[in-house]
Amino acid sequence: MPDWLHDLCLASLLLGALCALIIAADLVRRPQSMWIMNLVWPVTALFGSAWILWQYFAYGRSPGNVSADAATARNTAMPEARQPPFWVAAANAALHCGSGCTLGDIAAEWLVFLVPSVAGWFGWRRLFGDKIFAAWTVDYLFAYGFGIVFQYFTIAPMRGLGFADGMVAAAKADTLSLTAWQVGMYGFMAFADFYLFRRLLGTALATDSVEFWCMMQIAMLCGFATCYPVNWWLIRTGIKERM
Repeated sequence: MPDWLHDLCLASLLLGALCALIIAADLVRRPQSMWIMNLVWPVTALFGSAWILWQYFAYGRSPGNVSADAATARNTAMPEARQPPFWVAAANAALHCGSGCTLGDIAAEWLVFLVPSVAGWFGWRRLFGDKIFAAWTVDYLFAYGFGIVFQYFTIAPMRGLGFADGMVAAAKADTLSLTAWQVGMYGFMAFADFYLFRRLLGTALATDSVEFWCMMQIAMLCGFATCYPVNWWLIRTGIKERM
């Protein structure tokens, strides 16, 4: 592995971690009214780094006590209550989905790496000659599980739904969005693994390497690109809540 590539990947991961820590520290002082967003912002900063940091402070940050008190005194809308532009709302919805995908993919990839037999349960050597395809199956299941939970704790409180109705609504809102995200992620990871690393660099893209997780950062950005228009449509049709 070229040293420059290793150093570049390490720097990218550290930048993402730094941006996530900055947002997390601010959320301690200014928690979101929708508690699940306290997870969404720092998790998505792990791959979106400076972009997510900008979007959080520009559109996602909760007002401090001083600004909230001032709004109350003027009898105007609370700063947090003002809706962002629609393109930002669609981005927030896509990031909400992406945060579940990110946590699911991280958990699944490390599980398959640390317990290789899991890949066997999902078709490695029986259905798939390459372990990566079994890992992607586990990725999807984990990402879907996290995504449904994240979506439930958004939709159910906003619509006043019970558990069963909330889970159905969460599945409707998240299935297409999450699938679109994973398609973009898988597409780039296939390109990175099979072409960039195996063919051009002549080396494997291992889960326990900074190069792998840097490629996952880029893959998540590709996932956002394929997921964004889907979330635009889901909000316009009322299937998903505006955020």
